[in-house]
Amino acid sequence: MQHYLNYIDGQWRDASRQLTVMNPGTGEPYATIAQASIEDADSAMAAARRCAESGALSDVRPAQRTSWMLKAADAIRAIADQGGLVACRENGKSLNDARDEFLEAARYFEYYAGMADKIEGISVPLGKDYMDFTQYVPFGVSVQIVPWNFPVSICARSLAPALAAGNAVVIKSPEISPLAMTLLVQAIEQAGFPKGAVNLLCGKGSEVGSHLVRHQDTNQIVFTGSVPTGQRILRDAAERATPSVMELGGKSAAIALSDVNLDTLLASVKVGIFFNAGQVCSAMSRLLVQRDRYEEVKAAVVALAESLTIGQGEANPDLTPVVSQDQQQRVLAMIEQARAEGANILAGGAAPDLSGYFVAPTVIEATPEMTIAREEVFGPVLVIMPFDSEDDAVALANGTDFGLVAGVFGEGLSQTLRIANRLRGGQVFINEWFAGGIETPFGGVGLSGFGREKGQEAIYSYVQTRNIGIRLSQG
Repeated sequence: MQHYLNYIDGQWRDASRQLTVMNPGTGEPYATIAQASIEDADSAMAAARRCAESGALSDVRPAQRTSWMLKAADAIRAIADQGGLVACRENGKSLNDARDEFLEAARYFEYYAGMADKIEGISVPLGKDYMDFTQYVPFGVSVQIVPWNFPVSICARSLAPALAAGNAVVIKSPEISPLAMTLLVQAIEQAGFPKGAVNLLCGKGSEVGSHLVRHQDTNQIVFTGSVPTGQRILRDAAERATPSVMELGGKSAAIALSDVNLDTLLASVKVGIFFNAGQVCSAMSRLLVQRDRYEEVKAAVVALAESLTIGQGEANPDLTPVVSQDQQQRVLAMIEQARAEGANILAGGAAPDLSGYFVAPTVIEATPEMTIAREEVFGPVLVIMPFDSEDDAVALANGTDFGLVAGVFGEGLSQTLRIANRLRGGQVFINEWFAGGIETPFGGVGLSGFGREKGQEAIYSYVQTRNIGIRLSQG
């Protein structure tokens, strides 16, 4: 098996311990990676601090950061095929989707390269005897804890704007799928960023992750992951009042109105809940259908689920395995709990007879109070429910503690916009789930977190405002 290393202070380093990474498609070991220690974490933080304080990243003309980032984008794009194969085998996702992660990562670096020289302050009028202006300055050292579902693209999503703004970064990769991230950093290394600007550690979250969060040199925390882990991080961050960006879970609902175009809806259901085996924070995990179309839509959704191809990622099927055996068992346990609470399993509901960590595409008819309709599953499980009125639909959609995304499907622009404006979430889709791209701000409310990633707005998550006031007249 190939062995992967950590990247600290411009060097690739091994460790005395290692972690084994499994192939979810086969259930067999795939590779090993150096398991970072507390000492490794301290070395990475010291390197990032030296870089931040030296000004090698933050004091150069912003156009220099733009140049580095464009070079990184080219290098990332050049390894998309190689990196995609690694991501496919360690994560289980389809080969096409894994390759797309690298292409998306390259786009993040291109996009934020264009913003590095556009983080502009303002002049504040205070009268003729004064000059007052604001500056946006980097935090210093940004600690970024990356999830396992889209490790390459989510890493780039936060790393690119952090570097564009002039921060040094220490990244904690997920233990389950850390390998492709090393290829990402190898590509970034070719761009010529200053030593210590980017550091990559693979370690246990309970050990290395917690240490980084509490570290005295941490000036900012960026976390994407589960609500319980995010809450633990926030408790630790509170001790030092460390600014944080939190992108947590979701239980997002799509509302299908009476005039919904069925083909349009089904296309979004397929990608909304079955893409990446449903392991998407913003997945369409609930489908609310107006009662006069409910039976028709329900039958069509069940037929869709039963028609999907299932297999290992290298074959590019419709549905790939979930990331680990633990995740498979968790998803299956939630399905069984739904069955015990009286939910109707319309499709799937079990593990298919395949090697690896698969869960069949599942459709469940449930009621709002059931656990499956309220808690995040993070698997290929869609909950479907009817509603009668617009007010009922909005109440159901907003009726969880989450608020990441939501969606409305229907032909009437006035009605869909009216409903969209009532939905609780950081992003609302109309007639296409996942409409938008890296240019559109993304983040949640409630238990889905706070702060925004993606788009121009995200760059301001990586800077703080400094005001400078000058008294001109001494008379």
